[in-house]
Amino acid sequence: MKKVLISALVLLLTGWSIASAEDGSQLWLRLSKVDNIATVTGVKGTAMTELQTYWTGGPVVLKRQKGLPMDGYTIKSQGGKTVVSAANDAGLLYGAFHLLRLQETGQTNSSTLDIKEVPAYGLRILNHWDNPNGTVERGFAGKSIFLNPDPQRMKMYARANASIGINGTVLNNVNAKPEALSTASLEKAKDIADQLRPYGIRVYLSINFASPIKVGGLKTADPLDADVKKWWKDKVNEIYKLIPDFGGFLVKANSEGEPGPQDFGRTHADGANMLADVLKPHKGIVMWRAFVYAPQSPDRANQAYLEFMPLDGQFRDNVIIQIKNGPVDFQPREPYSPLFTAMQKTQMMVEFQITQEYLGAANHLVYLAPMWKEFFSFVKPNSLKAMAGVANIGDDTNWCGHHFAQANWYAFGRLAWNPELTSEQIAGEWLAQTFGHNGQWTMDNGQGTAAANSQLSIINSQLLQLMLESREACVNYMMPLGIHHIFAGGHHYGPEPWYSPKGVRVDWTPPYYHKADHVGMGFDRTTKGSGNVKQYPEALCQQYNDINTCPENLLTWFHHVPWDHQMKSGRTFWNELCHKYDDGLRQARHFLAVWDAQQPNIDQQRFQEVQHKLRIQARDAEWWRDACLLYFQTFSKRPIPQDMDHPVHNLDEMMKFHIDITMYENPECGYTK
Repeated sequence: MKKVLISALVLLLTGWSIASAEDGSQLWLRLSKVDNIATVTGVKGTAMTELQTYWTGGPVVLKRQKGLPMDGYTIKSQGGKTVVSAANDAGLLYGAFHLLRLQETGQTNSSTLDIKEVPAYGLRILNHWDNPNGTVERGFAGKSIFLNPDPQRMKMYARANASIGINGTVLNNVNAKPEALSTASLEKAKDIADQLRPYGIRVYLSINFASPIKVGGLKTADPLDADVKKWWKDKVNEIYKLIPDFGGFLVKANSEGEPGPQDFGRTHADGANMLADVLKPHKGIVMWRAFVYAPQSPDRANQAYLEFMPLDGQFRDNVIIQIKNGPVDFQPREPYSPLFTAMQKTQMMVEFQITQEYLGAANHLVYLAPMWKEFFSFVKPNSLKAMAGVANIGDDTNWCGHHFAQANWYAFGRLAWNPELTSEQIAGEWLAQTFGHNGQWTMDNGQGTAAANSQLSIINSQLLQLMLESREACVNYMMPLGIHHIFAGGHHYGPEPWYSPKGVRVDWTPPYYHKADHVGMGFDRTTKGSGNVKQYPEALCQQYNDINTCPENLLTWFHHVPWDHQMKSGRTFWNELCHKYDDGLRQARHFLAVWDAQQPNIDQQRFQEVQHKLRIQARDAEWWRDACLLYFQTFSKRPIPQDMDHPVHNLDEMMKFHIDITMYENPECGYTK
C-alpha cells in the first residue's frame, strides 16, 4: 500500500472571501457538482455517478480486475488517464471516493498515481443505539435518522459512510425491543437496506434474546429447545426474503438486565451458536457482545474475562465476540480489555464508542483517534476480525451535534479501513475536507506546498494541534491518573464523585471506583487486590502490579495510591492530581482562544456554533476541576498547591449543581443549578 505521508496541512486563505454561512449538513463531502460526465468511462454504477458528479480532473476509467481482494482497489496513472480497478462494485466505489479525497485535499497534481488499498477488516460497522420511538440512547444529536427515513438524508448518510469505507450498520439499540423483529419493523428495515445497498452498506439488527417469548408466544427462549430453534429459523428466513443481503444479528445478553441464555442455564456459547446455525445458510453472522457484569461484583473489570475465557474455542465460525476497548465502559482512559490478548481460539472484534457518552457529550471537542490508536498500541490489529463503532449520528442538521464530532465518525471509518493511519493524518484529511473551500485548504504532498505557505501553516498547526491534544485535555480535567467512572448519577455528563445514594447498585456509584480515603485513592487491582492484573500478559502484569512501574496515566486504575506517593515529576500524588486537573482547565481555555483567532478564516455560522460549544467546554472543565479537587481534598486533608489556579467555587456549591436529564440528551449548556 502506497502511503501518502502528511507533513503538514496548509490553509491557503490569502485572497479568499468567506463563503456564505454553512450548517455542517454536508459533513466532509462539501464537493461542488461539475459538468464532466464524458471524462469517466468503464463500469457503470454508483462509483461512476460519484465521479461524474464531482470529479474535476482528467479522464478516469473504472474497470473490474480479478485477483484483487474484495473491497480493495488500485488507482494508477496510465496513458494520460487515471484507472481505478477493483474486484467488485464496492471496491470501485471506495476507489472513487479515494480519488475525490485526493482532489479535496490538493493531492491530485501527480501524473504518476500508483495506489493499492486493501481494507484491514472485512466488516467495518456502525452500531446505532436507536429506539423505536426515535430516541437515541447516549445520543446527543437529535432523534434517530431511521425513525422516518428521508431519502435524501439516507443518501447522504450512505455516501458519507462509503467515503470512509464503512460497509455495515446496525439499525437499532443493543438494548433491543422485541418489536424489532415484528413484520412492520422488518419491512421498514427493508426500505432502509434498499436505500443503503447502492453504497455497499449491509444492514444488521440488534435482537432481544427473549423474542421467542415476547414475539413468538413461546413459553421459553432456551437456545437448546427445539421449538425455539424452529422459531428463530423461521424468523431468519422471513428476514432474508425481505433483505437478501441482511448481515446478521448483534446481541446483548445477560447484561444490565437484558435476557440471555444464562436465564435458562445455558452459556453464551449456547446462545450464540444457536443463532449462528440458523444464520449460516444465508451467510449471516452473530456479533455477541462481551459487555457483562454482575451486581455486587468485587471488581466489575474482571467480569467479562471470567465469563468468556472458559468458552474460548466453543463458538461457531460465524460468531464474533464484540468486546469494548476497555474492561469497564468507554471511560476517557482505560487499559485495553484483557480478553483481546487472552482469547486465542475465538474471533473477536473491538467496539469503540464514537458518541461521546463519557467525554462531554456533544458539548466538548474531543478528537478520539488518539484514544483508539492507544488501544492499537497494545492490541495487534490483525488479531481482530472486525471493528464496530457506536454511532454519534442523529437528525440534527450537522449530524453529530458538534461540528468537530464529525471528525470522530470520519476517524472511525478511516481506522477501520487502515488502523496504521496516524491520528495526525486523519485529522489533516478531515480538516482539509471539512473547512476547506474549493481547494483553498490543501495538504502538503511533500512537493513544497507547506514551504511556500509557511506563515499559513502556523495557523493550521494550531487547529491540528488542538484536535490532537483534545483527548488528553479531557482526561486531565475529568479523570487524570487512572481515575474512572466518577460521573453524576443517572447520566454520564458532569462530576459527582460523592454520588452514593441508598438503594443504588454499588457498581453504579463513583466511590466503588475511586475508593478515596485518608490514606489515598484508587482501585487496588494488583495481585493483593482484585487480581485484575493477572488477566494481562505476564510482562504487563508485572508492570501494572508494581506502583513504581505502573504507567502514571493508569495509576489509580490499578493501585490505591497514597496521597504522598512521589510521582515522576517530583510532586506528591496529591499535588500531581491537582496540577493535572488545572492543566486540563488551562488546555480547554486555550482551545477556545485558538478557535477565536480563526474567526476571519471560518464561515460565520460554524465559527459561532463551535465557539459556543468551546465556551461550554471551558466552563465544564472548571466545574470538573473544582468539584473533584474540593471533594478529594476532604480525604487528602492537604492544601491546593500555590503554583496553580485555585478552585473558584466551594464544595457545597458544587454539590448543588445538577443536570436536567432531558437537557442532557441534547445539551445546550454545561450544567444547571
